[in-house]
Amino acid sequence: MLIIGAGPTGLFAVFEAGLLKLKCHLIDALPQPGGQCSEIYPKKPIYDIPGFPEVLAGDLVNNLMEQIKPFEPGFTLGERAETIEKLEDGSFVVITSRGTKHNAPVVVIAGGLGSFEPRKPPITNIANYEDKGVAYIIREPEFYRGKKVVIAGGGDSALDWSIFLSDIAEEVTLVHRRNDFRGALDSVEKVSELSKIGKINLVTEAEVVGLQGEDHLESVVIRHKGEASDEEIKETDYFIPLFGLSPKLGPIANWGLEIEKNAIKVDNSYDYQTNIPGIYAIGDVNTYRGKLKLILCGFHEAAIMCQSAYQRIFPDKKYVMKYTTVSGVNGFDGSKKEAKREVVKSIN
Repeated sequence: MLIIGAGPTGLFAVFEAGLLKLKCHLIDALPQPGGQCSEIYPKKPIYDIPGFPEVLAGDLVNNLMEQIKPFEPGFTLGERAETIEKLEDGSFVVITSRGTKHNAPVVVIAGGLGSFEPRKPPITNIANYEDKGVAYIIREPEFYRGKKVVIAGGGDSALDWSIFLSDIAEEVTLVHRRNDFRGALDSVEKVSELSKIGKINLVTEAEVVGLQGEDHLESVVIRHKGEASDEEIKETDYFIPLFGLSPKLGPIANWGLEIEKNAIKVDNSYDYQTNIPGIYAIGDVNTYRGKLKLILCGFHEAAIMCQSAYQRIFPDKKYVMKYTTVSGVNGFDGSKKEAKREVVKSIN
């Protein structure tokens, strides 16, 4: 199986395929596996992974990589899947941005929301301060320890990072254009509580309209709702506008797949196959009625998809599902049992 996208859903698909003794190779434009979890928010806690009350995004990726290690998947990283061609035998050839060719009987698109570009605020000189005090993604929270930080935004990312950095940064200021926030209610309440005890400077009905500083950002200009002259200068070391990311499917959008609202339509009544037989789409990249863009939903879709892919690759074979508690993982359980017997023998 050729899997395009090495995020959590793509990685878990390797595990499910491995249980069926299917070999996988993954292509990803990023230089390391993990998708958004590695590239954008490795230190951000995730709360809705079954069995983990809380797990950092980066740790989730590390655990998934450990889980699929027995199946020895191949990786082509730092290359984007550009074109796809269906051969006479029904298999597919995918060519990457560097000309690398991959041939497989099944292609699985697990590219998340595609490639991302940050939504930047309309501040004329913002490009001058990029990497000099302006950041659109928080990769390493410790980088901001003891610093003054201004965050702009009203969604989950702005709220979550304001809360997280309140225990790390010297000062955190959250600026939002309205009094109401779009994020989770418990996060809004937490920010309000931290504001009351002075751990977060909450500035609503205002926006950052200017940046100042010589070689590095030194202050931001905050304009309050009302008169244009109602502005204040706020000293800061870093300005982090978190207005979300603009997703793009990239070349995949030109593969003849049925696209709806920047996502790939699939048949969720059966196997998450696209309108092209042999090409599947799982995770945030797909869409269907009732779709939830959650990692745990991507895991479910991966498991169902692999059963269908197995039947497509081996139409004359009948696979009988066995629980991993009985069958182990790809035969590795037997070697573990043998090792356990040796330990018991030595103890006796």
